[in-house]
Amino acid sequence: MSIKKYIPNFVTLLNLFCGSIAAIFAVHNNFVAAAVFVFLGIFFDFFDGLLARKFNVQGPLGVQLDSLADMVTSGLVPGIVMYKLISISVNAPEIETLNDWSTNSTWSIDISWYALIGLFITLASAYRLAKFNIDEDQQTYFKGLPTPANTLLVLSLPLIIEFQNSSFATNLILNQWFLIAFTLVSCYLLNSKIKLFALKFKDYSVANNKFRYVLIISTIVLLIGLHFIAIPLIIVLYILLSIIQNVTTKTI
Repeated sequence: MSIKKYIPNFVTLLNLFCGSIAAIFAVHNNFVAAAVFVFLGIFFDFFDGLLARKFNVQGPLGVQLDSLADMVTSGLVPGIVMYKLISISVNAPEIETLNDWSTNSTWSIDISWYALIGLFITLASAYRLAKFNIDEDQQTYFKGLPTPANTLLVLSLPLIIEFQNSSFATNLILNQWFLIAFTLVSCYLLNSKIKLFALKFKDYSVANNKFRYVLIISTIVLLIGLHFIAIPLIIVLYILLSIIQNVTTKTI
């Protein structure tokens, strides 16, 4: 039996492995390390499908495994990060580790109940991935924001605080009402009916891919000029370009 059959699934498992490590770092408030492993996970997530198509070994197992891996890397991790950010914004107590496993104080662990709103992102991601698995229409486009894109959006917040050195951005991001609104918008985008184009090229002509080229070029320019602040702008641009493409296509 050819080893090629197992390569895409192995790459998918690397995505899951990176996502699991990212979750550990996120729990311990190391958002930079968490972001690094999320980026690695998304990298593997991008290539497992390409390898499956290249080796012609696509199958239902790979589809399910891919969604399970995404549920951790692009579902659980952003939920934890948002939980932590909201906890910080309200100065709420965070989860404490019990040193004595023999105690009966399971329910006495201090949890930021108010910040659990951040985990709505995890729930919305699970719902979005489940819908994606049974939706046969989403082959050439996405319906709603893909979970990896939403994860990059969420992870950009602590990275902006860490590296941008902007008091305005930091104060805005650490405002609990901003974070709650951000969470609700994130959940909506994940499960909205907005059709977003996929970055899959059937050919490389400008006429058939002008919106993709605009997004790619704009992404490079924005990242160079604005660094991590560029990520939310890129996601907004992606949505706007998709809406424009939908409107112009219907008009034509």
